[in-house]
Amino acid sequence: MCGRYAATATNTELVTTLKADVDMTGAPVRTLLASPQEPPAGTPDENVAPTKNARVVVERLRRSQTGELVDVERSLRLLTWGLVPSWSKDPRSAVSMINARAESVLTKPAFRQAVRSRRCLVPADCWYEWGTAPAGNRQRKPLFSLRRADGAPLTFGGFFEFWRDPAVREPGPLAWVASFSIITHPAQAEVEHVHPRQPLVIEPQDWDAWLDPRRDDAQSVLPLLSPPRQERFVAEQLCSDRDGGNAGELNLFDYIGTGQLGRG
Repeated sequence: MCGRYAATATNTELVTTLKADVDMTGAPVRTLLASPQEPPAGTPDENVAPTKNARVVVERLRRSQTGELVDVERSLRLLTWGLVPSWSKDPRSAVSMINARAESVLTKPAFRQAVRSRRCLVPADCWYEWGTAPAGNRQRKPLFSLRRADGAPLTFGGFFEFWRDPAVREPGPLAWVASFSIITHPAQAEVEHVHPRQPLVIEPQDWDAWLDPRRDDAQSVLPLLSPPRQERFVAEQLCSDRDGGNAGELNLFDYIGTGQLGRG
C-alpha cells in the first residue's frame, strides 16, 4: 500500500512540470481534519498523510451554455486523501480508502465510476513504507523511503470523487468533500522486499491520456492501469531496526527537517 508520501515541490513547479492551466489551491476547500493542517494545505509537505488536503492535478471539460465542448482545463487543486464515495452516509470511510488495487478498481462499486471518468495525478518525491522486523524479536521495524533511482519526481495515478454533506444546508464548496485514492499494483522486484505493493506511477507520456475525462469506458482505462514496467526504484532505510522500542513509537515527524526526507 501507500500510506504516507512526500511532495516538496512548490505550486509553481507543479504547474509548470505538470502543464496545468491554473493553480486552484487557494480556492475554498472542505477539510476532514479536526485541527489546522501542518504544514498548511497547498504547501510543500514531507509527510502527506491520509485525510490531509493534498495537491493533485485534474482535468475538467468546459462547455458552452448550449452544451458544446469549449476546451479542457487542467488545474492544480486540493483534494482530501482518502476516497469518500458519493453514496456514503458520512466521510469516515476516507481513512480506509486511501488506496485502490489496480486489479479490481474497475469493478469495485466504490471505485469503478470514478476511475473511469475522474482520474488525477498525485505529485510526489517518494513514498514511505515500514519494513519487516526480524522474526522473534521486539525491535522496531525499519522505515524506508522509496523513490525513483534517477531522482526524477513521481506522479501517482489516482482518481477522485465528490461527496455532499447532508448536514450542511448552505450551497457552496464547503458543503462538498472532494477526495481521492491512489492506485497500487504489485511491487517491482527491486522494492518488493520492503512491501509487496507500490503506487501506480504514470509516466509523462501518459499524463494526457490518464487525465482525459473523455476516456470514460473500461477498455480505454484498462491499458493505463498496466503501463510498461520501465521504472527503476530504490529503497532507502531511514531508521535502524536496532534502535529499540516499538514500531508504533516511531513517528515520521522524527525525521522531518533532518535532511533524510524529501527530494533525493
